[in-house]
Amino acid sequence: MPRSFDVSVESSTSVEQFHAALSGQDYWLARLAASGESSTFDSLIVDPDRTVRMVVVQDVVRDLLPGMLAKFYRRDLTVRHTETWRSIGGQQLRGEISVVVSGGPGSGSGVALITPTQTGSRLTVRGTVEFKVPLVGGVIESFLAHEFAQGIPELQRFTTTWIGQHS
Repeated sequence: MPRSFDVSVESSTSVEQFHAALSGQDYWLARLAASGESSTFDSLIVDPDRTVRMVVVQDVVRDLLPGMLAKFYRRDLTVRHTETWRSIGGQQLRGEISVVVSGGPGSGSGVALITPTQTGSRLTVRGTVEFKVPLVGGVIESFLAHEFAQGIPELQRFTTTWIGQHS
């Protein structure tokens, strides 16, 4: 059964500043570099209506997976992470996030909303993690949901700092 998680994080950065950052390749490359992961920036498309679609691909060596995950992945795998961001009424940003694992039973998805506040903005994320393995899938889903929920505030801090340094 898929596990859901909710995260909400405040930032001093405006919705428009976030949109501008998400629209630039420099931001995504810096975000990848800061993550320390061996991901490859695949594509960034910004449509005339300012919809942003970014794709990152990560080849994961099985030996580097946490023990409980390595048991279920018999070979290296590829993780495709896609984010699509679009403006809602010029005041908010809506993000759709997808994580698809080739070569294994796991996946994740989420919907994010960046809304204005008196002092900047608020990022709210509702995510779901699914790991289709009988008996132990729920334990792994809980672990992954916790990891994602912990990582989102850190990502928001990185983005806020990056925007401050590049404004």
